[in-house]
Amino acid sequence: MIAGPLIRSLDRGATIFLTICAAATILIPALNLLTPESFFLHVPTYLVALFGKYVCYAILALSIDLIWGYCGILSLGHGAFFALGGYAMGMYLMRQIGTRGVYADPIRPDFMVFLNWPELPVYWYGFNYFAYAAVMILLVPGLLAFVFGWFAFRSRVTGVYLSIITQAMTFALTLAFFRNNFGFGGNNGLTDFKDILGFNVQAQATRASLFAASVIALAICFVICRAVVTSKFGKVLVAIRDAESRTRFLGYRVESYKLFVFTLSACMAGVAGALYVPQVGIINPSEFAPANSIEAVIWVAVGGRGTLTGAVLGAILVNYAKTTFTSGMLAPYWLFMLGAMFVLVTLFLPRGIIGTWRHWNAERQAKLSAAREDGAAVGEPTARPAE
Repeated sequence: MIAGPLIRSLDRGATIFLTICAAATILIPALNLLTPESFFLHVPTYLVALFGKYVCYAILALSIDLIWGYCGILSLGHGAFFALGGYAMGMYLMRQIGTRGVYADPIRPDFMVFLNWPELPVYWYGFNYFAYAAVMILLVPGLLAFVFGWFAFRSRVTGVYLSIITQAMTFALTLAFFRNNFGFGGNNGLTDFKDILGFNVQAQATRASLFAASVIALAICFVICRAVVTSKFGKVLVAIRDAESRTRFLGYRVESYKLFVFTLSACMAGVAGALYVPQVGIINPSEFAPANSIEAVIWVAVGGRGTLTGAVLGAILVNYAKTTFTSGMLAPYWLFMLGAMFVLVTLFLPRGIIGTWRHWNAERQAKLSAAREDGAAVGEPTARPAE
């Protein structure tokens, strides 16, 4: 019953994308684990972790494209949902340290011992179990998005006003998590992780497994997004994006559609943050920074808003450029380069990379079809007059 709509939602481009994901899931871990370091195709462990980080960013970009590209909701606070998912995973990883911490306390993390917390806060209970943490990774960002969206969409806050409110939300969370008395490590955050599911997070095999898990999660999120946007539900989302008032007058409950897709997008961002944390080894309040959310929007704009694959491509390309240009003499100018990239894409590639390629390809196909029709019309024999 469910497989049919999912299969029908996969066109040629989606199939190619999933094939690339499957190949990356197998090849990169294999080239890291099964080949010697002297082999020219060997992928170093640090690159596996770096690629894994890019994939997590791609999931975040995908979640933003779902709401912005197909429903017209420009969120400048999606970094908050990403960070909340990361903190949920970080709390689980901190509980796995046990007596191996600096203070060897079996219950409390090191920062709580250092700050003289008498006992573990109630909201940390249960995070020693992975299943509980997995539920929180989805529940906490989803619940925040649901509550926020309930009030915002019912109040019919749209456009730039909604964008500003989402940015204010993530800034408020930044300030809150910076406080040591909130029990999340203050400005240092959560770090010094040891194990995940009983495996050393620094081990080569664990790094490769986390990369594979990230790519699989990206593929699953992509299939979910495709199923949504190619369904009747997705057609209503596009109608809301293009003419919200008219869609409402036709009898659709616009608020319900927007609330559902916004909550789904937040859950996807939470999954991205959860996979990001064990691969980078730290989560702190800087992940809530509004600048991170704005940067994620730029990824989507560069790759192509409303294309899904474009969001993934934009996230990977921009972050690869960031890695390249922030490690040399151009490092102080990276933010200027990022801003210039956004301006240039807006002026010369308003559809983004994938959107522009699709537009050019559609125009080329239309010209070819017109040429064939003209050729067929010229080649038709003229009718003989009746005798």
